[in-house]
Amino acid sequence: MAEVQYVEASRLYPGNPVPAVNRLNLDVADGEFVVLVGPSGSGKSTALRMLAGLEDVDQGEIRIGGVDVSQKPPKDRDIAMVFQNYALYPHMSVAENMGFALKLKGVSKDERAAKVLAAAKLLDLEKYLDRKPKALSGGQRQRVAMGRAIVREPSVFLMDEPLSNLDAKLRVETRANIAALQARLGTTTIYVTHDQVEAMTMGDRVALLKDGILQQVDTPRNLYDSPGNAFVAGFIGSPAMNLVKVPFTDAGAQLGGLSIPIKPDAAAAARAAGLREIILGIRPESFHASESGRGLKLKATLVEELGADAFVYGELPGTKTHDVGDDGGAKPFTVRFDGRVPPKIGNEIVLEVRTEETHAFNPDSGERLGA
Repeated sequence: MAEVQYVEASRLYPGNPVPAVNRLNLDVADGEFVVLVGPSGSGKSTALRMLAGLEDVDQGEIRIGGVDVSQKPPKDRDIAMVFQNYALYPHMSVAENMGFALKLKGVSKDERAAKVLAAAKLLDLEKYLDRKPKALSGGQRQRVAMGRAIVREPSVFLMDEPLSNLDAKLRVETRANIAALQARLGTTTIYVTHDQVEAMTMGDRVALLKDGILQQVDTPRNLYDSPGNAFVAGFIGSPAMNLVKVPFTDAGAQLGGLSIPIKPDAAAAARAAGLREIILGIRPESFHASESGRGLKLKATLVEELGADAFVYGELPGTKTHDVGDDGGAKPFTVRFDGRVPPKIGNEIVLEVRTEETHAFNPDSGERLGA
């Protein structure tokens, strides 16, 4: 069994009073694919490196298969890591790169060659085994780095932003290949990325960090549908959820001169907390054009046509959304439209809100109101 457990694990760098990773508690089941995601400086790569043994665990424990490995050297942790820059030896062939760790362990030449060939077949690298890294594309180098990890047959794969050096099209293709390969191998995998789209499309579960603190861990669908706080709501989803602080009354959230009903449990929680304001969250797809001519009046200031969809950015009279928990800078509302009939810049659009899809958060704590 290769389950991974972070138990109150912290990393505190000398001279910095704020922990890079702060009392992290996270359980990863045997064979599970978990993605650590968050903005730059959130502690996700540090958490991965703590598991790899490349960073100290200053407090708490990290366990692999129920065994505390916090003080063990990396070579004794039965992990294999894929780095952002691939870390291939330029003077070695693909086959030599893939089999090098086995050579250091004293594995025989024949067994080594068999393991390398098996991994090369998995990764479609057979015809490149005699080439040097400089003769490969970025995607091929990434697959070689994956192959080097696979031949070791570790208990845990660790991947630190392995796709960040690839172009957009190849990144989409390769992330699908990695997810399919992990499902086939069934090896416990922890994957770090700053790209929330990557996280949502690859992981069995996604763990979102901010300032070294775990904000929420759940399936991609649950993170999207039920974000635990305003930060998660604004980070997960592309384009991001519209978040705006608005007055709250018995009639609902007051937005753009209208009363927007919120879910009954959220309204009850807001009343119980004595809130006169809430942070209202509405995803871009939760608007639709009003057939009655009554609703929120949005003036389009930018239209992005993407084929099937169009994203319209605009302003409601007297109201702008903001990045909750970030720098507070105002930004326009975002609305998804049918890409075949998008409005034009300068048009005024009348919108209704699918009230069953709204979200509400406490403006003081940022925590979700209701279930």
